[in-house]
Amino acid sequence: MSTSPTLAHVATLRRLHDAVNSGDPELLVATIDEVTAPDLLIRTPLPLDTTGVEALKQVFTTLQRAFPDLRVTVEDVIAEEDKVVSRNSVTGTNLGEYLGRPPTGRAVRYDEIFVFRFADGLIAETWGVVDLLTQLRQLGVVPS
Repeated sequence: MSTSPTLAHVATLRRLHDAVNSGDPELLVATIDEVTAPDLLIRTPLPLDTTGVEALKQVFTTLQRAFPDLRVTVEDVIAEEDKVVSRNSVTGTNLGEYLGRPPTGRAVRYDEIFVFRFADGLIAETWGVVDLLTQLRQLGVVPS
């Protein structure tokens, strides 16, 4: 019996989260190369000079450096046809430079929701909503 595309998409997303949670930047970059389409479209505005696969690598490697114990916990997954929605909680301790600021040593916990569209078994498009305000408040960047 073969795996349905929907279950395969969820397994692919799990591989990406496992790589993020590993703390291993080489594994993370290799996994992003394996699970994303070369022409990946990121529909979430990012303050970066790059796009697509390179932007995804930059976001996650920046987060891993700033929060070496970064952990994405999947709270809910909804999968249908070519899309997977993942509601996550993210935790970590700010032990590295982040957003041009020195480490604070503070722990953060914030939520995010992402929609991933798959094509040919690869992540082809993403949309995301990340609670950055909560993260920045916990870091002391903006007042509570």
